[in-house]
Amino acid sequence: MSISPRLREPQPLGAATTVASRPPRRCNPAETIAPQILLRTHHREPAMPTTKVTDFTAAATGGKDFKLSDHAGRPVVIYFYPKDNTPGCTVEGADFRDRHNQFAKLGALIVGVSRDSLKSHEGFKAKMEFPFELISDADEALCTQFGVIKMKNMYGKKVRGIERSTFLIGPDRKLVREWRGVKVPGHVDEVLAAVKAL
Repeated sequence: MSISPRLREPQPLGAATTVASRPPRRCNPAETIAPQILLRTHHREPAMPTTKVTDFTAAATGGKDFKLSDHAGRPVVIYFYPKDNTPGCTVEGADFRDRHNQFAKLGALIVGVSRDSLKSHEGFKAKMEFPFELISDADEALCTQFGVIKMKNMYGKKVRGIERSTFLIGPDRKLVREWRGVKVPGHVDEVLAAVKAL
């Protein structure tokens, strides 16, 4: 069952944290480890923009890798979803697609992430006519960095899966807002409002 989006606040080192057990791919170790250093709370206040997101490079659609630092100076919306071509993920992707021009006018970049292969992503992107790229995170490096893997019940069995989540990263690469346990209806409008507020 989906739950309402919850916003978290980054916490200083030494506080209760959720830290990834595996390092992100091709990251600069001198940079701050980022969104996984967040206290899981039920606060609905925006996360304070104090945590710099660790740079990463990941395989994406369009024939080239996606590198976060290549998009410095503009907001970046990263949304994690469970699986290509499933009902909720299709609707969420279509919502981002339909509002893409509004995000673009604000200078914001959108990118989707799941564990599906690039082949699956290319088919999903073409079918849905997404004007943004999809990252293939088959090894869960990004999922681990952002702390979105959780245990789910499926047909009476416990399985590991992606918790539908969205992260808004500011032009200075600092985490601005995060949404976890996302309910799809109205979510993209909420993200758009957060971008407008930057």
